[in-house]
Parts: sequence; structure tokens; C-alpha cells
Amino acid sequence: MIITSLLDTDLYKFTMMQVVLHQFPAAQVQYRFKCRNPGVQLAPFVAEIRDEIRSLCSLRFQAAELAYLRSMRFIKSDFVDFLGLFQLNEKYITVTPLPTGEIDIAIEGPWLHVIPFEIPVLAIINEVYFRNTQPVPHFVEGRQRLDAKIAQLRGDGLAELKIADYGTRRRFSKAWHEEVLRVLVARLGVGPNGQFAGTSNVLFAMKLGLTPLGTMAHEYLQACQALGPRLRDSQVFGFEMWAKEYRGDLGIALSDVYGMDAFLRDFDMYFCKLFDGARHDSGDPFDWGERLLAHYKANRVDPLTKTLIFSDGLTVPRTIALYQQFRGRCLLAFGIGTNLTNDLGDPPDHVPLQIVIKMVHCNGQPVAKLSDSPGKTMCEDVKYIAYLRQVFEIETPV
Repeated sequence: MIITSLLDTDLYKFTMMQVVLHQFPAAQVQYRFKCRNPGVQLAPFVAEIRDEIRSLCSLRFQAAELAYLRSMRFIKSDFVDFLGLFQLNEKYITVTPLPTGEIDIAIEGPWLHVIPFEIPVLAIINEVYFRNTQPVPHFVEGRQRLDAKIAQLRGDGLAELKIADYGTRRRFSKAWHEEVLRVLVARLGVGPNGQFAGTSNVLFAMKLGLTPLGTMAHEYLQACQALGPRLRDSQVFGFEMWAKEYRGDLGIALSDVYGMDAFLRDFDMYFCKLFDGARHDSGDPFDWGERLLAHYKANRVDPLTKTLIFSDGLTVPRTIALYQQFRGRCLLAFGIGTNLTNDLGDPPDHVPLQIVIKMVHCNGQPVAKLSDSPGKTMCEDVKYIAYLRQVFEIETPV
């Protein structure tokens, strides 16, 4: 089967799940699936996808996996004890073929019990799709492309540029993901003098001795729209509850749930000093970085003490360009996803799937992300989107 360990997911699923256990254990949520590629036919593979999800729901955390999680300074003992009893339940997820050839996936239930579904389900869909549509994968091309990326990263003046792997959800396959990681470790090196900083994938971090990376995702701040005392204060509430849980650890704030303007309005001097930095995931990254550095300076915070993390659709040339613009002005981190783990050719021979699973309801009310990138906003209630824009003083795109 594709997923053989519940650690085969991104670290931020565990860091968010711990907050849910301690702060929001009664929250009820709903997620929906979306494929942004036009015309992709996933319906023929529904039976395989369901079989893989059934296998996923049979998994339990092993003793060595729990010990590894317990060794992380920010993971608390009672959360690991809970995970020792945890198992995903198939009753909370439905996969339905549509007449168009597309599929609908709905995940609905207690947030604490359904939050781990997203990443492994997306990885399952990718691998099922590609093993059926590309029975003879272009691995030779993929290896050549990976070699070229590594050569670029090892160019003159780039010795301090470090990248990380964020590619679990859209990987070509689990086996290819592991091969890419092993090559990056061998060729770029890890540790203080290496250029490979780690991976978001907890299983491979444990297996390969890498640093697991991640803090919060969009769903956390989206859920706070329903869980906080007032919608306008939901972003502030989310940051405060995160700080209450982690007490200064895992201090990277996600900046694009309401767009950069709204983020900067809420990210005042207190949060500028409290959090270690922020992560970019939509909109122009160069403009985002310049605005955030200016914001730190306006709030009397030295940008050299703060980390800017870039993670939106990065390629190696774009990563290098961002590094060259911002190096020496702040601390930097780069998370590369699909371009590392699913780059085996050009269209039409190879087209990575742009698939997502996003939270759309929490405690019976709509929730949404207002992205700075066209096409990334996902919500089933158009009126709620309009209301959210009004509350956060965000202009409606023309």
C-alpha cells in the first residue's frame, strides 16, 4: 500500500493537532477536495483510492514512531499518549465519482480525529493517478532535472543558501520522494555546513536523520474564524492561542489567510517580537518580503533577528533570486514542494496535479482563506467570502 506509516505526513499536522487537543477538542469541521487541473479524470480510480484510504485507516502509531515524536521538544507527553490510542476512521471520509469524470471528497467529523487525513489522502491520489497514467515513469528525466537543480544550488556565492523539502502532498510517489531526499542529502549535505535544511515529512525525517520542519497551516487560522470570540479578531486570536500552546516555540506565523494587508494590520509590535518570523504562501514573494522587512523596522524590530520563509510554488531559479534579494537583510528559509518531488518532464508528457483539501466549515459555519493569488480562495459560500472581505477591509478583486 502507498501509506504504511501515520508519520508519512507533514509536521504541521502534528503541531496543529496538539493545539486542537489542548485548546479546541470539541470542534467539528468539514473539508472538501479540489483539483485545479482542468479536465483531469480521477473518477476511474475511485476504487483504488478507496482501498488505499481503507488501508490508511487500519494504521496505528508504532512504539518507535511515538518515541520519535516524544523526543521533539515541542511535543507534549499527553499528546503522544493520545496518539498511542489514535486511529483514523473511514466513516469520516467519502470519495464520490462525478459524471464529469472528476471526484468529490468530503471529510467531516471532529477536528481532532480528521485533521490527519489531508496529507496522506493527497499523496494517495497522486500516486494512484500517476501509476495508472504513467506506468513507465520518466525517472531518467527526473534524475537529470534533479542533478541540474543541485548544480544550480551549488553555484558561486550560494554556499549559505539552504532549502527544505515540502513536497509530500504532491509527490509523484513515495519511492520517488525518498530517492529525491537521499540524493539531496548526499549532494547538498546537512548540518551547519550543508545546504539541505530538512523536510516537512516526519517519516523521512526520522528515517534519514533529518530535521522535521513545520508550524501552522491555513486550516488553523481558518478554524479560528468560528472558534474565536469575534470574526475581525480571529487572526489575532489564532496567533494568541498558538503562543499559549507553544510559549515562544514554533514561532513562524502564516501570513496569507486574509492577505498581506490584513496580516500586517494584525501583526503588531507584540507579535513582531513574539514570533520568530513569517511564512509566505501566496502573492508576489519579492513584494511580500520587502513589505515585511519594512514592517519590522517600523515596529522597532531588527529584521536580522527574524526569519522569512518562502514556500509558494518555488523553483530553484526563483529560490536563488529570492535569496539574492534578501540575503544579509534577515534570516531566510525556503521550502520547495512539487518542483522537487514531482518534476519528471514537461507537458503534455508529465503534468503534476494541483490538488488541495481545504477546510470549508467549522462548527457549522463557513470558513475561508482569502488568498493574494488568484484561484487559491476556496469556500462554498460566496456571501461569506464577501462578508469576510468586508470585515477585514479587503478590496474585492476586479
